[in-house]
Amino acid sequence: MDGAVGAATFSMPATPWLVGSQGLIAGGTLAILADSPLAAAIGSALPPQTGLVTSELSLRFLRPVRAGGDLVAYGTLVHGGRSLGLSHVRIIDGDGRLVADGSSMCFIRSASPPGGDTPATEAHEPASADRPSSRLDPWQRPALGEVLGQEVWDRMSGLEIFQAQKEGELPYPPHHFLTGTRVVGVSPGEVIFTLPAHEWLCSPQRTVQGGVIAMLADTALSCAIIASTPAGTAVAAMDLKVNYLRPAPADGRDLRAHGRVRHVGRTIAIAESEVTNADGKPVALATGSAMLRNASPADLSKTH
Repeated sequence: MDGAVGAATFSMPATPWLVGSQGLIAGGTLAILADSPLAAAIGSALPPQTGLVTSELSLRFLRPVRAGGDLVAYGTLVHGGRSLGLSHVRIIDGDGRLVADGSSMCFIRSASPPGGDTPATEAHEPASADRPSSRLDPWQRPALGEVLGQEVWDRMSGLEIFQAQKEGELPYPPHHFLTGTRVVGVSPGEVIFTLPAHEWLCSPQRTVQGGVIAMLADTALSCAIIASTPAGTAVAAMDLKVNYLRPAPADGRDLRAHGRVRHVGRTIAIAESEVTNADGKPVALATGSAMLRNASPADLSKTH
C-alpha cells in the first residue's frame, strides 16, 4: 500500500492461484484489488473518528489478465462530502498496460468509539521458524487445480462443463482452491456458487471484504452466461456493477451467489446475480455484461 491524502496505491501478485477454468484471471477477481484503494482514497481525506461503508462498486474490463508479475491499482478521490464519497481506480498489469477502470461510492459516517460494537481481534504470538506462518504464503506455493484445455471448450457446452465440475468429472481451477468457491447448482442460463465466509478473506472489521463479495457475484453471473452458450464460444467479461446491502461476517458459513442470464444476443450477453448469507438475507446485487465470440479460443488474449 502507498499513497497520500486523496490517493492510494495497492499492489497484488497475479499469482496462478487466481486463474479460472479459462486460463485467465477473471475480471471480477480484480475487484479484490480494486476495493482497497477505492476505499483508502476516500478514507485518507476523512477526519478522525470517521468511517465509511461501500455502497456501490463498478468495474470496466479492458483486456485479459494472465498470471505473472504484479497488478497495481491506483485509487484517487473524486468527491468527499459530509455523507458521500466517490473514488476512481485504474488497474495496471506488469507490462504497464491498463487492464481495468472503475469507481466506488461510499457512505461516510461516524466510526464506532473505542470499546463499542467492533469485534475484538484475537492476539497472535509472533511468528517463528517452526510455525507455518513463517513459511511461504499460500499464494507463493505451487497452485492446485487445473485449467481446462481448449479441446474441452470445443467439445462441451458451458452448461455441460459446470455440470461435470459439480459432479467431480472435470477438475476445478486454482481459483477454487484459493478462495473456496464451488458450483452447487447449474441449469441453462443459471449457476449457483458458494463461498465460505472465512477470515482469510475478511477486512479489518472482520467482515468479508467487499471485493471478495464482488468476485463471488461476478463468478456466478459470468458463469451463468457461459452456461447459456454452446461449445466453441468464448466469453469475455466487459463490466461489473455491485450494490452492497449488508455486511457479511467472517463466521465460516457459506455465502451463496445465484447468477441468472437476462439477455443473450449474437455478440453481447447480460446477467445478474444475488449474493445471500447463510440465513438467506441479501448481501449484494450485481449486474454484468460480456462479449461473445463464436469459434474463438477460450483464451481471449488475442482478441482484445
